[in-house]
Amino acid sequence: MYFSFAWRYFKAKKSTNAINIIAWVSVIAIIVGTASLIIILSAFNGFESLVKSLYSSFYPDIRISAVKGKTIQLNAEQRQKLAHWPGVRAASLTAEENALLTNGDIHTIIQIKGVDSGYTNLSGIPEKMVRGTFALGNEEAPKLVLGVGIENAIGIVSDRTITPLTVYLPKKDAGSGDPMASLSQGQVSPAGSFAIQSEFDNKYVITNLDFLKTYLNYKPDEFTSMELSLSDIRKENQVVSEISSYLGKNFLVQNRYEQNRNLYSTITLEKWAIYAIFSLILLVAAFNMIGALSMLVLEKKKDIQVLQAMGAERSLIRKIFLSEGLLLAMIGAGGGLIIAFLLYYLQTNYKLVPLQGQSFLIDYYPVKLVFTDILLVVITVFVIGLLASWVPAARAARQPFELRN
Repeated sequence: MYFSFAWRYFKAKKSTNAINIIAWVSVIAIIVGTASLIIILSAFNGFESLVKSLYSSFYPDIRISAVKGKTIQLNAEQRQKLAHWPGVRAASLTAEENALLTNGDIHTIIQIKGVDSGYTNLSGIPEKMVRGTFALGNEEAPKLVLGVGIENAIGIVSDRTITPLTVYLPKKDAGSGDPMASLSQGQVSPAGSFAIQSEFDNKYVITNLDFLKTYLNYKPDEFTSMELSLSDIRKENQVVSEISSYLGKNFLVQNRYEQNRNLYSTITLEKWAIYAIFSLILLVAAFNMIGALSMLVLEKKKDIQVLQAMGAERSLIRKIFLSEGLLLAMIGAGGGLIIAFLLYYLQTNYKLVPLQGQSFLIDYYPVKLVFTDILLVVITVFVIGLLASWVPAARAARQPFELRN
């Protein structure tokens, strides 16, 4: 019944055109605010998904490392049990260290990562190759897969270079006062290059585990980390907890979020900041709504008197004008959703808004609609509409009842 009154008041012709104009201005402002907020959040979700997919190409679902120091000790029994842990799909042992890579007179600092044969089953790097192949060689004939940034810095084209590169690695527990005696020098052949994003492309090279362990002077059971891929990512917290209990307090077991806590925290904060900023548009619309409803209360003063004469309570009158505000919010939210869905469809299928520059993996703004974001925006619109209509509705309910002859 409340919305019946509200709908009649909305579509009825007013004695003052300004009421209609202000009401429609508030509706249009809500439409623009709703559509803008959903579109911006969708674009943010698109970039967030893109960034997370890039990070998932390099970081595993679960990483086991040392709480203190660089290396962990895992015997054959532990390695076998972890590789066949319930819920684990694939496992890889790794060694990682800073190194100096040289090509004649050209040299650059790198992060070299040695991996075993199981690495291709859990890493997305083989799918990100832009030149050559993901071939790591063996201990006697090691090969390198370089990030494209390292490839450019060292001045080679990885799939065309015949001359081997030289890598200098620090020996563990070298026990010598001579700096040069504490370094290992190895010859490696480039096999290919990958491109994920600059954070990895300008820093990492991949080689085989046996070669790197030998030149780092690691023990047979000594590694930098063990990486695991899960068959069901929804069970990651359970697997992390079980493995942590099994290995003990000297091992750090992290899921993908914990490996990149700063990244994920920043993404969350940025999303809430965007939501807060664009919600200001809806707050501006709320001021227009307050004006429109206040003028409507004055316009319908006689109607309020008639309702009171018929026995209507103050709560009924308040609910009628609250319903009027919610009706304006509903129309605005509905129009905004339609526009947002239309623009989402056009961007997804026709790439209307391109990305400028040539350094991106995609050439258009990625968008992704998330139901919880849509629900949040709709709830925000309704809350703002309710708050904006509360003052005019309370004023209408407080009007005194006057009997006239």
